[in-house]
Amino acid sequence: MDFNGFRVVWEGLTGHRGWKPLWRDPDPKPAYDIVIIGGGGGGLATAYYLATVFKEARIAVLEKGWLGGGNIGRNTTIIRSNYMLPGNQPFYEFSMKLWETLEQETNFNSMVSQRGILNLCHSDGQRDAFRRRGNAMILSGADAELLDTDAVRQMYPFLNFDNARFPIKGGLLQRRAGTARHDGVAWGYARGADRAGVDLIQNCEVTGLRIEAGAIKGVETTRGYIGAGKVGVAVAGSSSRVMQMAGLRLPIESHVLQAFVSEGLKPCIDGVITFGAGHFYVSQSDKGGLVFGGDIDGYNSYAQRGNLPVVEDVAEGAMALMPALGRARLLRSWGGLMDMSMDGSPIIDTTPVDGLYLNAGWCYGGFKATPASGYAFAHLLATGQPHPTATAYRLDRFARGLPIDEKGMGAQPNLH
Repeated sequence: MDFNGFRVVWEGLTGHRGWKPLWRDPDPKPAYDIVIIGGGGGGLATAYYLATVFKEARIAVLEKGWLGGGNIGRNTTIIRSNYMLPGNQPFYEFSMKLWETLEQETNFNSMVSQRGILNLCHSDGQRDAFRRRGNAMILSGADAELLDTDAVRQMYPFLNFDNARFPIKGGLLQRRAGTARHDGVAWGYARGADRAGVDLIQNCEVTGLRIEAGAIKGVETTRGYIGAGKVGVAVAGSSSRVMQMAGLRLPIESHVLQAFVSEGLKPCIDGVITFGAGHFYVSQSDKGGLVFGGDIDGYNSYAQRGNLPVVEDVAEGAMALMPALGRARLLRSWGGLMDMSMDGSPIIDTTPVDGLYLNAGWCYGGFKATPASGYAFAHLLATGQPHPTATAYRLDRFARGLPIDEKGMGAQPNLH
């Protein structure tokens, strides 16, 4: 069933009796050629590209809960490619190009909105750093504009320009960046993968990995043993726990990242704004709520909930940037589980176990990287070689002394 305007009109005239589930709910088969652990954005995108681009068959996605119930549905929906270093910029720009054609390709409304993202700068040194980043973006094929204070004031006159501590001296604008509906992204990839023959198996928790003679043979699950020629792990903040089943210790820590939404307001922010003097970012949803977030919680956790000190810290950043936010009421908050790598950049690579592959360490960048993450991981699973844009994301880069320290703030995960 294809979605189009004529179908919407027809269903409206006939009582909406023709709509069908977006995907099947199959029972697991005894074995598959490729098993993807994790039914979030990375896992679903990987399965979709494996089936549609690389023409692989006999693929299953195993999700311990429901599809899209993890980080893919627990973020602030921002998509962008405003990275600087050569290990990151080509990859995220590749992801941005995939975002731009995602809805047409999957025939699903993921509400991709290229409304732009503005990174504010508050000092001369920060403005120089943004100029360097913008030039690097342009040289690698992305778009970037450096704005002065007057240009920023014209876009967002309600910001606190005269704050003595954090005066706004300009900003770096990427117009092609924006937001996408996180649930719509998961559902679009799930529907596309299902239509290509992938089995999406929910309520199927992996409890063990069967490894013989150094090679993966299958997975133990709450719904029985499932044989597999290859196994890809894309479980975000639970990466350490799953890989521990294979006897592997990863260079990552898991932290909670909280997100917030205000009550519905009249349109006031038509893009995405980030506060350069503190970790705060905000956009406005189509329902009017202001969606914003800040730093991760500073302690290790596998829980999808945060604590009040971070709520206070994010609120302080909001008030410093936009004092009018103090009049809005906070509607709700939620937490996502971040797998923080030691350099703030992801890992897409093989592992010491033959046939076991890893997609992890996404830190804050998991949602915006969903298309490229899935495509690069599918490329690795299908060909055994890293995708050209993901060659820097090797698991052994820390041992080789080749970290990708994009933010230049140190190796501790709490600083990324």
